[in-house]
Formats: sequence, structure tokens, C-alpha cells
Amino acid sequence: MFASDNWVTYMWLLLAIYACVILYFVIRGARKTTTIADYAVGTIGFPSWVVGLSLAASMTSAATFIINPGFIALYGLSGVLSFGIILPIAAFISLIVLTKGFAKYGSTVKATTMAQWMGQRYKNNSYAFFFGVIALLLITFIVLINVGLTQVIAKSLNLEPFYVLMGITVFVFGYMMFGGANSMVYTNTIQAIIMFIVALILIGSGYEFMDGGISGFLDKLNDIDPNLTKPTNETSFLFRDYFEIIAAQIVIGVAVVCQPHIITKSLLLKDPKKVNTYLFSGISFMIVFFLVVVVGLYARISFPDFTVNGEKLKMDEIIPAYVVTKFSVVTGLIIVVGLISAGLSTLESLIQSLSITITSDILQPIFKDKVRKNTFVINKIVIVILAIVSFLLSWHQIKYPNVSVAIFAQNGVYAYFAAAFVPVLFGIFLKDVSIKVVFIASITALVIHFGIYYGRITPYMQEPVNNPGVSAAIAIVSSLLVGLVLYKFTNNSKLKTS
Repeated sequence: MFASDNWVTYMWLLLAIYACVILYFVIRGARKTTTIADYAVGTIGFPSWVVGLSLAASMTSAATFIINPGFIALYGLSGVLSFGIILPIAAFISLIVLTKGFAKYGSTVKATTMAQWMGQRYKNNSYAFFFGVIALLLITFIVLINVGLTQVIAKSLNLEPFYVLMGITVFVFGYMMFGGANSMVYTNTIQAIIMFIVALILIGSGYEFMDGGISGFLDKLNDIDPNLTKPTNETSFLFRDYFEIIAAQIVIGVAVVCQPHIITKSLLLKDPKKVNTYLFSGISFMIVFFLVVVVGLYARISFPDFTVNGEKLKMDEIIPAYVVTKFSVVTGLIIVVGLISAGLSTLESLIQSLSITITSDILQPIFKDKVRKNTFVINKIVIVILAIVSFLLSWHQIKYPNVSVAIFAQNGVYAYFAAAFVPVLFGIFLKDVSIKVVFIASITALVIHFGIYYGRITPYMQEPVNNPGVSAAIAIVSSLLVGLVLYKFTNNSKLKTS
């Protein structure tokens, strides 16, 4: 038991209020949602800065606030450098460059999903279907968020994770059957503001460990384990050298934007000219959000041997335990609401984008008019099926984690955006790109990523648990090289025959 009786009582009350607020905005948004297009990109002309906050809330999830700080608790400053500095900088630059082109083209073709954007950009329905199918890999990200939320709420209510996971699944997937984009932008905006306040509280919570300044803080970490204060950590499987910490994370950061719940957020802008305000508001908030990983260092000083009340913590339990045991009831409850907001914001976006993709880009091409006439109803059925599948996978990850659910999620998510990177990049910046070029590039990315990871190829893949970022980075670079060579070859062939 981590939480006091007072904590549990107030937590129940706070959750009830939070749920009522969410449902209010869902009902408000659902009234204006009558078609699948409304569900996908909304009917309301939201201010660009509001959509930017929705982007910030969607792009930084339970992984940023709950799971990644757990890695930092295990491995120290090397993780802060990787997850808190290198990855965000690369992602922000990529977001700025790719979003402007994507938003402009998206508004032209009226795409509502990533797969539709691909299909219309390359004028090939089969390629759209292909991306609809590989989007199923994003279920792994839903699982990560489910696990993170379950751990936070279970620790706060002293409940068994099974019942908490069941409650999260029924509530979130239930309300996402109705609201869609119209309600999601409202809820994401509120969640982003709460997350911002909580991020500042969490980042400032290490003040008590700074009595000797930065050097004193580092000494405390060094006394626990000297590897925690080194820029690389040879004892980890994620931050062993600068290739993993810098090179691989730059590639991942650049490509991570190519996820449907991130890059398609710009399609909510009714005026693509407002993209600068959208990006400024989103990135400003995300800078603070990504710095939350330093809380992992505070947690390690608080739990040097990862035990609380004689109970050994799993990695995904470290930050929830830190919050419940280190803060007063009022402050702690505010933080818990922020952590829940961090999870729900991305979970909502994933459920929305993935359910639409399955309905519009997988089922509709197969069943045609049967789906087209009932897309709204079928989309709800798809969400129910997603709920069941994600619940089963999430429970398995809670019971039998491979160090952390993050490894399971990274494998699937990284594979998706590795396959998406070249077609998005070429689709924005190059002309006359053959469908064969991008299709082969996408297949190359998938084969190399999964081949290296499961085939244990390269020295980085020889541990009991391996780093999906390495295999994905190699896959993305290889896919890009293959795409460029094929693009040059096919264009030269056209010139010779013309």
C-alpha cells in the first residue's frame, strides 16, 4: 500500500470531477459530429494556438511523464541527454520542416488520415491500404499508455491493476466512440495546461536535493552508482555509447513526427497560414514537458535500491511511487491528475486516428458500400474491438514486462514511422516520385528494423533486452538511401526514354 486513506478518498473525488469535465466536453463535441470526416478533423474552427496545445498534449504522453523518467532512474544522466535533449531538439526541427508541407498538401487533398494522405499523394489506393494495415502497429503505443495510467491510478487508489485497467478501458474507449476531433481538441487543451503546471511542479520537486548545488546533487547520484553521472552508461542497454545516445536518437527524433496522431494534427487547422502560431504554442509547451525526465534522477535518490515499504518497484512503477510517497495530498493529487492528463491526451488521439484508419483505410476498401453507408456505426464497433485487444495486451505487459512496456511499444511505433518517413519526406519535397520508390523504401524499413532486432544483428543486439532505437535508426537511414537511389534511377530512366 502506497497511498494513505486520505489520499485515496480525495483521489476518488478528484477522479469523479475529472471524468465529469471530460464527459461535458465529449457531449459538447459529439453534438457537432455527424460524419466520419467530422470525427476525424472536426467541424469547429479552433484557434491555431489551441490546436498547438492539442499537438503538445498528443506528442508528449505517459511515456514522457511516467515511463521515460523510469529509464532515467535506472541509468542516470546518459538518459537525460538522450531523451531530454537530443530527441526533443531533433523532433522539433523535424516538426517545423515537415508540418508546413504536410498541412499545405493535406488541405489541398482534404485527407483525414495518414493513410489517405499517402494514397492521394501517390495516387495509389493500394499504398493507402498498406499504410492502413501497418498502422495497426500503433496499438503497441496504446498499450504503453494503458500501462502507465494503470500504474499511476492503481498506486493512488491502492487498487489491483486489473480493475483499474478495466475502468480506464471502458471509460476512455467508451467516450471516444462519440466525441472525435471536436471534443478531443477541447480536452487536449485542458490536459496540456494541467500537464504544464504539473511539469513545473515535478521539475522543481528536486530542489530539496540541491542543498549542495549541482555538484552536491551529482555527488548524491554518484554515491548510489557512479554510472548515473556519466554521459554514457555501459551497464544499460539504451545509453551505452554516443551512437545510441546521439546518432540514433537524432534519426528517431526526426522520424517520430511521422505518426498519424502527430503530423495529421495540422489538418485541424482550417487556415494553413496559421501553422506558425500552431507550432510555436505546441513546441513552447513541449520543451517543458520533455524536461520532466529529470524527475527520474530525483526518484533514484529517493529510492536508491528501488524499494518502498519493503516492496521492490518495477521500472514502470517508479514515478507513480515517487509521486504518491513524496508529495502532500493536495500537491500529489494535482500531479496525479497531470500524469493522467499526459496519458489520456495521447490515448485519445491514438484511438481517434487508429479507429478512423481501420474503418476508412482498411475496412472500406474491402467491403466498400457496406462500410461507406455505415461508417460512423462501424467506427464505434472498431473502437470496441480496439478496446478489447489493447486491454488483453496491456494486462500481459503489466504481469510480464520485458524491463518496461516501453520496449514493447517502441518496437511497434518505431517500425511504423520508419516505414512512413521516406514517403512523407519525398511526398513533401520531391516531385514525380514513383509509387514503386516509396513502397520499396517502406518495405526496406520494416524488414531491416525487425530483421536486426529479432535476428540479433549488430553488437547492440546481444543483450537479453535490446534497444529498438538502434534497429529503427539503421532501418530509417537504409530506407532513405534506398529511396534516394531508386528515385534517381527512375527519374534518369524517364529522361532517357523521353
